[in-house]
Amino acid sequence: MFRRREVWLPTVWGLLLVLVIAAALVIGLARSAYDLLAPHSPAPGARTLVVEGWLDLAELRQAAATARNGHYDRVLTTGGPIDPMMDAGNWRNYAVRAAAQLRASGSPPAMPVIAVPAPASAQDRSYLSAVMVREWAKQNGVVLGAIDLYSAGVHARRSWLVYRMAFGDTVEVGVLTARPADYDPQRWWTSSVGAKTTLGEVLGLAWTKCCFRPGPAGSRDERWGVPAAPR
Repeated sequence: MFRRREVWLPTVWGLLLVLVIAAALVIGLARSAYDLLAPHSPAPGARTLVVEGWLDLAELRQAAATARNGHYDRVLTTGGPIDPMMDAGNWRNYAVRAAAQLRASGSPPAMPVIAVPAPASAQDRSYLSAVMVREWAKQNGVVLGAIDLYSAGVHARRSWLVYRMAFGDTVEVGVLTARPADYDPQRWWTSSVGAKTTLGEVLGLAWTKCCFRPGPAGSRDERWGVPAAPR
């Protein structure tokens, strides 16, 4: 009924070594977290800049500067409905709000800034916005060989991932990232805003990679938040 087994346990010095190695790994990951979550990888030859409409005014000003300094033919803004309690400008959705603010922030006058709104959605909002951009291009006969997605801070990698899911291999998707103004991105753990934002995006990215499976392109499953067309 019983059996003797030999169990190896670390010595005090061995345990200290394990703790030191673990602490070094945690510190290293913390210091590199922002760079991993906020990539800067523009797509060669991209002529369309897609700006996520939920960006704040400071981030939209950075996007406007990118539009001025880049070689884009157009800017598309995305986003779903704005809560009426937060919609002081009566924009109704983030795509329209962002388009107006980009124009006011000095985007090139000759460059069209086009709002591509998304419907209300309880989840996967960035993915649904990507689908709306893809469908807008199809409906307007615009060939998107490559696009650059403009996002903000640590949210950029997750948005980049779902845009590549939505467009597949037919479009090369690059990403550009606005720098946050409300915390130091290289020392994000020193502020509650930085810690909450960064840790939340780590969890969100992990969930997206392991659990998010959109339906086939053009299917009802892919666009579950969009009301079905009347028959």
